[in-house]
Amino acid sequence: MNGAVKLANKIHAEIAAAGGWLGFDRFMSMALYEPGLGYYAGGRRKFGQMPSEGSDFVTAPEMSPLFGRALARQLAQAMDASGCRDVIEFGAGSGALAAQLIAELDALGAGLARYAIVELSAELRERQRERLSHWGGRVDWLDALPAELEAVVIGNEVLDAMPVQLIAFDGLVWRERGVVSAGEGFAFEDRDSMLRPPLEAGMVPGTVTEIHPQAEAFVATLARTLKRGAAFFIDYGFPEAEYYHPQRHGGTLMCHQAHLADADPLVAVGDKDITAHVNFTGIALAGQDAGLVVLGYTSQANFLLNCGIADLLQGASLAERAMAHRLLAEHEMGELFKVIGFAPLNAPFDAIGFERGDRSHKL
Repeated sequence: MNGAVKLANKIHAEIAAAGGWLGFDRFMSMALYEPGLGYYAGGRRKFGQMPSEGSDFVTAPEMSPLFGRALARQLAQAMDASGCRDVIEFGAGSGALAAQLIAELDALGAGLARYAIVELSAELRERQRERLSHWGGRVDWLDALPAELEAVVIGNEVLDAMPVQLIAFDGLVWRERGVVSAGEGFAFEDRDSMLRPPLEAGMVPGTVTEIHPQAEAFVATLARTLKRGAAFFIDYGFPEAEYYHPQRHGGTLMCHQAHLADADPLVAVGDKDITAHVNFTGIALAGQDAGLVVLGYTSQANFLLNCGIADLLQGASLAERAMAHRLLAEHEMGELFKVIGFAPLNAPFDAIGFERGDRSHKL
């Protein structure tokens, strides 16, 4: 029995145990993270430039090493401002970003003492260990957040992979959309619920959207543990007013496999990524309510330019410049991806990444 069949059987059993209906957040969690079977817990390659490599999508660090080099300048400033010498990365993927950051932080003389990674996937941990073996004892892996944290935290494309709840509007009431068994496969079914989106004005019948309690709870937990340092998250998403705009009536849920996108998470379960865009207003409020201050919020293009990527491009080859351009171009990653920064309420600083083009007022 192959892994996909085993995973499907486990989800069917979970649906049955739950009375025949499973909230989408639980389905998404199993599809992505079920030990040994889920998309991120299995052994297939996820990250890379080309489908021929067996990968499903490319992230910014795989696209260009200049991403990590520019980001390192922000982390170095945060380390200096906070007096922290540790960096913690959530969901380090292939380890490409970690390698770029460690090398550049050393080149900048930032005094990095330890680079810790929080990674749920055992398979990805092994890939990271191999890639980062050059730095030996300075790199380690954590199973969970410590009770108190003094570090600069980074998460690139982490929040979008956290399970979401789906809600659907029929023109009169909102219902939660869950998953039921349909033969050997799965189907959606809506049930009565008290769940609502943060903004409802103008929503049209047939609207389906997401809410993000797990991502917001994660940020709140991080806020309560971060006693000294800073945190930066990079992901695709929008402020609340854009996220829940009536024109975005289909929601943002998307799947990725072999560098192709589709909107059906109920097929090829375990063999493809499932993501949703980030509601950055909810993330900002979760951090603020738990004791953090927002250092800034802006597009990836603005952030990288503020961190000096233009200077780094001066010494790059033509091919390297072409790849880095995708990080900045408005029609590529430059505008779709956003960056938000946090610091403890008693220790804010003027983060260089938000020096120009800060959009915190739009959150």
